Amino acid sequence: MAPTSVPSAPGTTDAATRPADGPAPGGQQLAHGLKQRHLSMIALGGVIGAGLFVGSGAGIAAAGPAIILAFVLSGLLVMLIMRMLGEMSAARPASGSFSVHAEKEIGPWAGITAGWMYWVMLCCGVAAEATAAGKIVNGWIPGVSSWVWVALFMVFFCASNLTAVKNFGEFEFWFATVKVAAIVAFLVLGGLGIAGVIGPGSPGTGNLTGQGGFLPNGGNGLIVGLLASVFAYGGLETVTIAAAESDDPKKNVANAVRTAVWRIAIFYIGSMALVVTLVSWKDPAVVTDGPYVTVLSHLGVPAAGTIMQVVVLVALLSAMNANIYGASRMAYSLVGRGQGPKALAKVSGGVPRRAVLASCLFGFGAVLAAKFWPDTVFTWLMNTTGVAILVVWLFICGVQLRMRRRLEREAPELLTVKMWGYPYLTWLAMAAVAGILALMTTTEGNRQQLYAAGVLVALLSAAGLLKQRRDAAAR
Repeated sequence: MAPTSVPSAPGTTDAATRPADGPAPGGQQLAHGLKQRHLSMIALGGVIGAGLFVGSGAGIAAAGPAIILAFVLSGLLVMLIMRMLGEMSAARPASGSFSVHAEKEIGPWAGITAGWMYWVMLCCGVAAEATAAGKIVNGWIPGVSSWVWVALFMVFFCASNLTAVKNFGEFEFWFATVKVAAIVAFLVLGGLGIAGVIGPGSPGTGNLTGQGGFLPNGGNGLIVGLLASVFAYGGLETVTIAAAESDDPKKNVANAVRTAVWRIAIFYIGSMALVVTLVSWKDPAVVTDGPYVTVLSHLGVPAAGTIMQVVVLVALLSAMNANIYGASRMAYSLVGRGQGPKALAKVSGGVPRRAVLASCLFGFGAVLAAKFWPDTVFTWLMNTTGVAILVVWLFICGVQLRMRRRLEREAPELLTVKMWGYPYLTWLAMAAVAGILALMTTTEGNRQQLYAAGVLVALLSAAGLLKQRRDAAAR
């Protein structure tokens, strides 16, 4: 039985309004244990990760104060993508989210490509986050190898995701609460620092304009900062996957999307503006220690490094938890639609436990690859993940264009959340994503990511087209 089906609209066919998502009729349904508070915090916390707290330092070093502009531009793009996802998920909640919609609107090959590419990205993310978290704890307790901590984190979050979905929701709720509280506290302290209430005194505009100007490294620096900011936003899609297991999917995802968009802008753009106003973008600590630690140390906050290490650890564990959840639900949806091993579609206790185990095993395999084949297998896997999110966003744009037209024609009452400025802003978002992919060709490291992702996209698309033709021939 499709766990995320919605009733057919009057005068329309069931197939026109409901995706095939999940195992065949007669199978056990996914549980609906997530509530509005869970989805709201997942929507906020899903894009507040270690990439923002630490990785944004490289973007600041490259773009200088213009990192504000980079985050504004990428933030606008992310808002559009999230709005598109909100429109589609509110109309047709599905555990496979955009993969289900891609299959329905474009064809099975598109569902396979978008879905399995996203699954690989999430599983590799689990490996990267577990490794980083293990290194942090090893720094505190050097007597225990970081690999022991990696194994413990993997086992713990695998076990928690094997239990009721409400446990995932509670973990994410509190993880996200810590991250949001940290960002809010940083914004307050930074505002006081700019006002001269705390710290060495008001910096004025000296750091913004006095060290090479607002755009010290020209367009090339802005491009590097833009790419860094785009990848820092990854993770927003989880809320639309989780919506299918909430008590009121259509209402909850609509509320989560509406409230998250403007808050994300404040958190990201606001914090970047505070960083480059309070400290010099040339300060090497911005990269080595991270921009948040650098600012807090500048303001004289005691134990700033330790505080941010704790926050980063929470962000990493939160991302691990969310990625295992998202990967398992994406795999469950794919195999339930006949696009993967049928054995993974089994649900017990309202949880797709085999899909959870498969996702964790792939993630742990990536951890082992990092240890034994760091320069070959692991490098290729991680290179694919850098571009995967952009490929997924392209699918989201294309699918939303087609789905919106069909829903307006067949079931307009399902459009409880609407994309702004349709279809013009959708086309603009698609062009922006294509432009970012084009910009990636300008540097060697990014070109390697494009090549690796291109191989994966080609393989998945070929497999999807072959299956699509076989299924058509069988009918």
